Amino acid sequence: MLVDRTLHAIEVAMSVDEKSLASIAQAKEATLHILLHNARGPFQGLPRTAGWGYPEPYTRDLMISALGFLATGNEELADALRRTLVALASNQTSRGHIPSLAHDPDDRGASDTTPLFLFGLALYRKSANQPEFLNEAAQKALKWMQYQSPDDRVMVSQLPTSDWRDEQWVMGYGLYVNALVYAYLLLYGEHESAAQLRELMNRLEVCGKEKNPHEHEGLVVPSKPYYALYSYKVLNSDRFDLLGNSLAILTGIASPDRARDLLAWIEAECEAMRDRGELAVDLPPCLFPYILPHHADWHPRYERYNRPGDYHNGGVWPFICGFYVAACVAAGQMELAECKLLALTELVKPWHENEAEWGFNEWIHAQTGKPSGRDWQTWSAAMYLYAADCVQRQTTPFFDEMRAGNPVA
Repeated sequence: MLVDRTLHAIEVAMSVDEKSLASIAQAKEATLHILLHNARGPFQGLPRTAGWGYPEPYTRDLMISALGFLATGNEELADALRRTLVALASNQTSRGHIPSLAHDPDDRGASDTTPLFLFGLALYRKSANQPEFLNEAAQKALKWMQYQSPDDRVMVSQLPTSDWRDEQWVMGYGLYVNALVYAYLLLYGEHESAAQLRELMNRLEVCGKEKNPHEHEGLVVPSKPYYALYSYKVLNSDRFDLLGNSLAILTGIASPDRARDLLAWIEAECEAMRDRGELAVDLPPCLFPYILPHHADWHPRYERYNRPGDYHNGGVWPFICGFYVAACVAAGQMELAECKLLALTELVKPWHENEAEWGFNEWIHAQTGKPSGRDWQTWSAAMYLYAADCVQRQTTPFFDEMRAGNPVA
């Protein structure tokens, strides 16, 4: 079993007590059980997004889960990824856009599904040693993404609520989506375009009411080590996006020095939030500072769906925390990575909907630490496995090659 193969390696790599090692081993065994349970669902036999709720094959969840699927070395999970990629290619639009549901060609409009398809496809190609797998679909997707750049300079834009945050206003040049673009450009050997995008992202964000029409928006926040949530012309948000910044570290958008400073800043800010009673767990929220009703970027709909510390407005998401653990490894902060993996092990245990030994819930309320979404979430389980694999190996599979500037596909 996966646990039997890796437990000794984890014990060697980590200086933690036996109880913690046993808990990690149990969590890894649970993830494999959950992922195999979810590997076939009611929609064309494609993987389901969660064990009970979300029976549909959501594109973004499953493409992100590719990291965990492939980390297991399990043939059934590799096949689940392959079948999902084939379905996505079959339902791709004539212009190259990838739908939000793998089985439904009419569910369109997401900004992150096409770059995630390219990302997941590249990982599968590398793992299966099939460099030309679904090449026609890949080329169409690459062409689609070229047309998502308003000024034809690599950096892509998006509409609000079009990425994984369907209840969060992110517009223009978003950090998360452009980090994905940078990743797939490297994965497909497009080094010149990747270098141009990295240079643009590492410029200062545009601030103030006036801007030079020839000055391109950047995502670097003045006097801070992290990257802005988004920037476009005179609009921007410098709230902290954990997923986007973790990807910036993993892919090498952030320099090694910036990556170390960024992680130190995150930990200091989270400690201050815990002192103020704004955070109950030892892992970062997906967004902070939280958007409050009196803030300019508050929307009336948030009152029902996106309260401070909830969902996309600062909820703690296990799948994102998996990326954060991996980012700690990428930055060489192994002691911090070990600490956060143990915290993630505790975070994924409580259940919410159905009584189970391991809940692997969708998201956790920041101020209470209680699970609040769907249990047995595929990407929560998959990214736990990937995070544990990174800590065990003291490397970040696939991302190591990106930071070295080597094509993976």
